[in-house]
Amino acid sequence: MKLSGRLDSASTPKLWRETTAVLEKQASSRVEIEAEQVEYCDGAGLGLLLDLARRQRDLGGELVVRGLKPEFRKLLDMFDPADFDPSKRKKKRPAPMPEEVGRAVLAYVEDLVSLVAFVGELLLALLQGLRHPRALRWGDLLYAAETAGVNALPIIALISFLVGLIMSFQAAVPMRQFGAEIFVANLIGLAMLRELGPLMTAIVLAGRSGAAFAAELGTMKVSEEIDAMTTMGLAPVQFLVVTRVLAAMTMTPLLTVFANLVGLVGGAIVLLSLGYPLVTYVNQVLGAVTYVDLLGGLFKSLVFGLIIAGIGCYRGLRTGSGASAVGESTTRAVVSGIVLIVLTDGLFSIAFFYLGI
Repeated sequence: MKLSGRLDSASTPKLWRETTAVLEKQASSRVEIEAEQVEYCDGAGLGLLLDLARRQRDLGGELVVRGLKPEFRKLLDMFDPADFDPSKRKKKRPAPMPEEVGRAVLAYVEDLVSLVAFVGELLLALLQGLRHPRALRWGDLLYAAETAGVNALPIIALISFLVGLIMSFQAAVPMRQFGAEIFVANLIGLAMLRELGPLMTAIVLAGRSGAAFAAELGTMKVSEEIDAMTTMGLAPVQFLVVTRVLAAMTMTPLLTVFANLVGLVGGAIVLLSLGYPLVTYVNQVLGAVTYVDLLGGLFKSLVFGLIIAGIGCYRGLRTGSGASAVGESTTRAVVSGIVLIVLTDGLFSIAFFYLGI
């Protein structure tokens, strides 16, 4: 066989089919290819020659390529035709269940150790920022507070209003049977200030701001910007995480107060529609809730803000490589943030119960 011209991705497919057909019709123990006139040979051409050599090897024969230019010969000699035998490729078998469980546990332990190290580094960075306020990047902190707090007001208002409206309406229906519709105000006041206001605000911010933090830092990690900062002697936690954590811890209680107010407005609309005056609703709420209820909810929201920003930044800094790495980090930030918020809220409920709050 004599080859000439260019062996590239455009000409090789047709030539591949023709040479394969010839070898299948005229099987021979020795095939010689004259390649003196081959001007160019890329990966497709090398694949053709290796496939022909593999076919001859399977038939017990040999393939001899003569006259191939040294630069192409050097590339061809780098590969063994036997490595491209489909029958000899190892099929990936599914791992046994104990092995999968072991890998999952090991990954969980590694992630937990890394999280503990991140928490320690973050606490040290926060203490250093409090000791040296001028070292903080106040411009970035205000920008993060705007994006994570001010821009979240519409969605917080909508969800809190609907929650207060729906909960009061659902509670008024059974309470009407006992003539106790007025106690819906007590229910809305206590539920919003102690539980639903901080919890719904934190969940919304976890899906909004926590995901944004993870995506921002994850993109910087994939593009190697964080590695460049480390090379220049800048600590990523001190430079990127502290401002976002402080912004979230500042804005989450403020958003919670706003969510409480809007939720109470939603409950007031239902009682007004049932014929109760607004002053009765306000007096009932003031008689049911205390400053302890409000401050307890605000303290919970402060901790929730720390969790949201911390988990979002942690997942962002732990972003791997690849096109889907940022998406995976964002998803894990949202899921981890919501789970930790719910668990922390449960711990607060137990603590408040034993403290008599």
